[in-house]
Amino acid sequence: MTYLDTYRLLGRSGLRVSPLALGTMTFGTEWGWGSDEDESRRVFDTYVDRGGNFIDTASQYTEGTAETLVGEFAAGRREQLVLATKYTMARRAGDPNSGGNHRKSMVQSVESSLRRLNTDYIDLLYLHAWDFTTPVEEVLRAMDDLVRMGKVVYVGISDTPAWQISRMQAIADLRGWAPLIALQIEYSLAERTVERDLIPMASEMGLGVIPWSPLASGVLTGKYTRADLELGEGSADPSGSRKNVAAANGSLTERALGVAEVVKQVAAEVGATPSQVALAWTTLEPAVTAPIVGARTAAQLEDNLGALDVRFTEEQLVRLAEVSRVDLGFPHEFLMRPMTRQVMFGDAEIELAR
Repeated sequence: MTYLDTYRLLGRSGLRVSPLALGTMTFGTEWGWGSDEDESRRVFDTYVDRGGNFIDTASQYTEGTAETLVGEFAAGRREQLVLATKYTMARRAGDPNSGGNHRKSMVQSVESSLRRLNTDYIDLLYLHAWDFTTPVEEVLRAMDDLVRMGKVVYVGISDTPAWQISRMQAIADLRGWAPLIALQIEYSLAERTVERDLIPMASEMGLGVIPWSPLASGVLTGKYTRADLELGEGSADPSGSRKNVAAANGSLTERALGVAEVVKQVAAEVGATPSQVALAWTTLEPAVTAPIVGARTAAQLEDNLGALDVRFTEEQLVRLAEVSRVDLGFPHEFLMRPMTRQVMFGDAEIELAR
């Protein structure tokens, strides 16, 4: 049995984190679907009191309220927590430099986060999303400067192409800059395309994978039906409703609803909820360190934590794999074809190192 205080090492580091991270995008009501301060505190306390230590937030979640609440809730126990936040999101309308990946955005965002979190250091700073405009050397050197200043302890990256991340990690290694130790990406039974390159890259380059939206914006909980597909692609504005977020993120689809049906069937067989099954499945990937759970209520969090107790049969894993399978594409599938392997290896049997 796994507990929140059965800690794991994060990537190529000695940092110890819980096997489920607490997401705080629901802390605050500014976006119309989050939790008020009292319920957010109950969620936070439930997680920490159970041994959880890995808190995930971002500079502009609920317009900055999420960081402020985390800072309040962490008071008196800051040292035992691993606080992770992100920079990139625009912080002011009309200011082109208030967002993006560049040094000015990073430094100003970190200073703002430190004030809201009421702390003098951030345990893990992520680049939130790749902007396709900032040189990688600028990002890496600015991150390294913040680490050397003591304002940031570790650095990571989120929502960035695999080839760019691997290039950045190689540059950091060669120049002796702070390495990336964590990769935050969308990963769930409804979104497995990251298995093509991002997850293998993370394993090879020493980054622990932190899946966001392991419940596919709530679709895998079984809360939506095909009638909800009428919403279409949803609105780009994160405020309004969780259903809109699911649609805008591309999670509310016919295919995802089909996956959710099988998740529901397996949940009934193992005596768990669909949420627990979907979360538990992500933890089976060796590269994954800690999926992020984001709950609006303490009761939802308690349910999610039950994922640590779920065990599957081989037959159930096969069914989940089949309904959610994605093509790996070229060159992955080409390299695994019998003819290709015959040409490469002939009749030689090669035992891979463990």
